[in-house]
Amino acid sequence: MKKDFGWKLIVIVGTLLVFVYGIFGMPGGVSGSALLLALENRIHLGLDLKGGTHLILQVQVNDAVNVDSDNAVEILKAGMRTAKINYAEITKPDPAAHPEQILIKGIPPQSSSDLRTLVQDKLPEYDASSGANNTWTLTMKPTVLTDTKTRAVSQAIETIRNRIDQLGVSEPIIEEHGLGQYQILVQLPGVDDPARVKEVMQSTAMLEIKQELGGPYPSQEAGLQDHGGQLPGDSILLPGHAAPGSTEGQQWYIVSRVSAVRGKDLRDAQPSRDQNGQPSVSFTLSNEGGQRFFNFTSEHVNDSLAVVLDNKVQEVANIKEPIRDRGEISGGRMTEQQAKDLALILRSGALPAGINYLEERTVGPSLGRDSIRAGVRAAIVGMAAVLIFMLVYYRGAGINADVALILNLIILLGFLGFTGATLTLPGIAGVILTVGMGVDSNVLIFERIREELRNGKTPPSAVEQGFHHALTTIIDTHVTTIVSAIILFLFGTGPVKGFAVTLSFGLFANLFTAVFVSRVIFDWVLSHKRVGEALSI
Repeated sequence: MKKDFGWKLIVIVGTLLVFVYGIFGMPGGVSGSALLLALENRIHLGLDLKGGTHLILQVQVNDAVNVDSDNAVEILKAGMRTAKINYAEITKPDPAAHPEQILIKGIPPQSSSDLRTLVQDKLPEYDASSGANNTWTLTMKPTVLTDTKTRAVSQAIETIRNRIDQLGVSEPIIEEHGLGQYQILVQLPGVDDPARVKEVMQSTAMLEIKQELGGPYPSQEAGLQDHGGQLPGDSILLPGHAAPGSTEGQQWYIVSRVSAVRGKDLRDAQPSRDQNGQPSVSFTLSNEGGQRFFNFTSEHVNDSLAVVLDNKVQEVANIKEPIRDRGEISGGRMTEQQAKDLALILRSGALPAGINYLEERTVGPSLGRDSIRAGVRAAIVGMAAVLIFMLVYYRGAGINADVALILNLIILLGFLGFTGATLTLPGIAGVILTVGMGVDSNVLIFERIREELRNGKTPPSAVEQGFHHALTTIIDTHVTTIVSAIILFLFGTGPVKGFAVTLSFGLFANLFTAVFVSRVIFDWVLSHKRVGEALSI
């Protein structure tokens, strides 16, 4: 063996060992069951192979726009009071179809300039236009409207991902689906309780702490009658649980419209037990939220506060002393599982908008096992057919090609193990296609070597020229295919991305095995042949 074979052999063997480790890691033994278990732990299976739940969600982006326009209405009212601008009414004419529009009625003509200045200073994201009968229409700018809707989808994806991750679902796929349709694709391999996952995903869990101003009342009418039939402008009437010791069902409370603390001020939330030993949720506020809560409770000692979750009063407590950054949600006959789910939802943040389910499919594990069996069978049959063909058609050189193909497969599977990429049925198709591309590279090289031999070149010269002339063609074919795979990865959904990933890395591995490993094997064979001895190809 020539001296320069040493480092090449080290590179090949080292690469082989590294990617074998990627496939199996550190198995618990060398038995078949131990190796299979290690393989299952390293190679993650997708929904179509493992079984699970497939969902397509529709984000109600107008909910997010309504939140922004509702805030704009409150800002308008406060600003017009400060600027002493009279008005008759501020409404949203069509909050369902056009939540971005706000209508102001009864603006005196002499206040038009002041109103326009107010909108420019306080609401720069809105355009203001005057209409008949002293009306003004504020419309959210198109760029801001589009950005609000897009941001709602992105925030929903992030929130759902946080919740799913904390549920312990392995290798979920959560991504935007469709172009401009505000939809989300969710695939959850191995989920055995899809109903609970759906409930956790779609829960809004908007936490607010407000000042309690009156109640409990047995009905809405009773609360309104207590205030002469009309509530003050800075208060709202919300439903809630029955008061402690009450035998009645739902109660109603009057609370402040402005919140002392909102869900975004939460730093952490964990399931716990209240003073009666019942399941509850303890929460911790951020530094800024804690300071704001401390200021609020300092100003309202001996008053009552209401913990509001999703616009429903969970509990009412008396403020005995200033509270800084900790609180508890209890009552309502929560179960331990509900307390855990509520803590999870609060930690992951509230959804920016509601979601609807457009599609739901469940893939059973038996179907996944059938898919694995069929895919593996196809891969083995295809691989065996290729190996046999190369041996028959190229004789001794076919062994060279077979070794390169096997190493190519090991590198590809090791890559999946190292990166934690999810293997799907299209991914298996990518593996099989990679085998075909590997054979294509060997055929190009071998046929070029045969051509050089027919032209009278010696075997060493023929091998040298064969690899040299075939290299450009091999690189061209691989680069064009890799570019196509990258486009599939960027614009495709989960299974298509799996195909693109396995195909791309398989092609990179093929460049190493077909060009470098195959050349080393040829050089080693030639070094053991006598001068003038024929090459088996």
